[in-house]
Parts: sequence; structure tokens; C-alpha cells
Amino acid sequence: MSTDSLAATTGVGGPPTKEQVTQALAGVNDPEIHRPITDLDMVKHVEVGADGTVVVQVWLTVAGCPLRETITRDVTAAVGQLSGVSSVRVDLDVMSEEQRRALQSKLRGATTEREIPFAKPGSLTKVYAIASGKGGVGKSSVTVNLAVAMAAAGMKVGLLDADIYGHSVPRMLGVTGRPTQVEQMIMPPTANGVVAISSGMLKKGNEPLPLRGPILHRLLQQFLADVYWGDLDVLLMDLPPGTGDVAISAAHLVPGSELVVVTTPQLASAEVAERAGSLALQLHQRVAGVIENMSYLPCPHCGERVEVFGSGGGQAVAETLTRLTGAPVPVLGEVPIDTRLREAGDVGRPLVLSEPDSPAAQQLRKIAENLAGRSRGLAGRQLGLTPL
Repeated sequence: MSTDSLAATTGVGGPPTKEQVTQALAGVNDPEIHRPITDLDMVKHVEVGADGTVVVQVWLTVAGCPLRETITRDVTAAVGQLSGVSSVRVDLDVMSEEQRRALQSKLRGATTEREIPFAKPGSLTKVYAIASGKGGVGKSSVTVNLAVAMAAAGMKVGLLDADIYGHSVPRMLGVTGRPTQVEQMIMPPTANGVVAISSGMLKKGNEPLPLRGPILHRLLQQFLADVYWGDLDVLLMDLPPGTGDVAISAAHLVPGSELVVVTTPQLASAEVAERAGSLALQLHQRVAGVIENMSYLPCPHCGERVEVFGSGGGQAVAETLTRLTGAPVPVLGEVPIDTRLREAGDVGRPLVLSEPDSPAAQQLRKIAENLAGRSRGLAGRQLGLTPL
């Protein structure tokens, strides 16, 4: 057992009761599961001394839990603010295998099958697959900022970095933690309010992942089924460029997902993006819309639009996909060129947080609001109809 001791401010009057301490602990969430530690049976024991000293024993899910200092700090802060508390000591212990199995059952129910919650007919989570025809159009930057903008608006957001070879989400999102495995569940880290998983979190340094098609499918399935996402409002999947294995697997694994195509104004880029979008027709996916990134450069002197990469690419893609799918495909927004968008991604502080008043951030927030407000598509859902 390891022990961490932190002092709290001295209270006045008599010491609190155990019930009061337990009630305060109900306000402490596990930083990975995002539910109260009291609901998760993580509080092992509470002891209150006559002098106001409080000892709280907490079960950690696994040995060497990377967030044990966070739990210690949060427990100390919650208990320390109670009247009559002179000091708080937090003792940490580790759950047994039986306790971890019970925790898994509490979170996922009694079933032992690997199920993708977002593929269930009753799922209310909006799932958007962010795609592009080619690399270099800023798809991942757009995805990360959309996720953070939605989270900042109060939504529960998950981000799956499905670009297995070219993963960049961990750096752009500012993820510093690593996933933790509890039985058959993977607890993903959180950064800037977004729960995220990426193959980049599963390896050391910048080493490559030499994976072939069938393994890519299984890895994506594991990310969707074995990661404990919690109750999400929105899940964004950052797909690799093109129309390869992962894009096809994502559509099959989550049939209710909708496609968002990212392109640039350049017509050559738009033609490639059209191929990525038309794949949705073959996979029976709904296309939620098109985002034109690097749309223009605001002149620093006069404010006029400088169309560095031409114009009309996003509109051309939207019109082509509208014709192909037979349903309206809108241009969701035009994100201007801003060097701060790249700089913010390099330091893990997305633009919508670091420069919220910039034109690019404003466009990204507008797109996020549009996507967040859309109703979930009917693809893959049971309509509850019975023959007469």
C-alpha cells in the first residue's frame, strides 16, 4: 500500500461525520471513467478523528495508476473544505481481480461480448467520420478543433484517431497520458475536455506501426468496442486520407456514422475529395457536409481575401456529392489560413481555445455548432415498424 499525505485548511467546530465525508467524496470523479468514486466502489474506508483528522482509503483500479496524484489531490480538496477538518490523509490501495471484474460489470453490464456501443440501434451518440481524399489538407487539425469546440460548449465528446499510420491527434490535442487497461476495458486519457484514443498512445516514441489490412480492422474494432467511452454526445473519427481499409472498416463497424469531407479550394484537391465522399454512396453512409480548409488568407493590411489555393473547391465537392447521393450536401464552412492554427496544434493547445476570436476559430466553432445540432441519422437504426 502506498500513502500520500496532504494537509487541508483547519476547520472550526466539531469534526465532520463519516456521512458528510462520504457525501463530499461523491463529488470526486475518477479522472478516467468520469463517474463519482463512490458510485464505482473505489472508497475503501473513511476514518474521522476527534481532532478533525480525516483518513480516506481509496482503491485504485490498477497498480501504478498514472492518475493517482490527481485522485489524491481531488479527494484532499473535496474533504478539506468541510467544516471541522484539520488535515486529510489519502491512502491508496489496488483493486483485486475480482473487484475489477465487478467494476467492468458495473460499467458494461453482465455481457462479456465485445460490442460497439455506437453500432447499437438505440445509440443516441452522433458519430462523424472526418475524411479527406488526400493528405495535407488539414483534416486532423480541423477534427481536433471541432472536438474541443464541442466539448467547450458542454458536450461529452470522444475522438478516435483512426489514422493508424499518420496519427497526429495526441500532439494536437495535448494528450500527455496513456490508456489504462482494466480487465477487458481500455480507459482512454482526456485532454481539453475530450476523451481520446490513438495508436500513437500504444507505442514508444516515434516508432512506426507496421500493420496490414486485417490487423487494421481489428485494431479499429478494439478502439470502438474495448475502449470505455462513457455516455458520449458525439464521437469524431479522424480517418486516414483516401478510400482504403480503415475508411471501409469504419463504415461497416459503425453503420450509423456520417461522413464529413475536408478539402481545400484547389480543384485538383477537390476532385480527389469527391472520390472519398462518393465512397459513402457505396457504403450507404450519409454525407453530413463538406469543410473547405485553407479557404483564403486574410490580407494583414487591408483584410481582403487572398485566395492562395484558388476558389470553389468546397462548393464543387458539395455539388458533386449532392448529385451522386441524391441528398443535399452543404458546405459547412470555409476555414481561412492562419499560421496560429498550425502553431496551436504543435503545442497541444487547439486554436478554438488559444485564439478563440480569430477568424479560423470562429469558423470552426460555427461548424461544430452545426454538426452538434444535427439529428442522428437513421442508417443502422431500427425504426420499430411491424408489418400489418
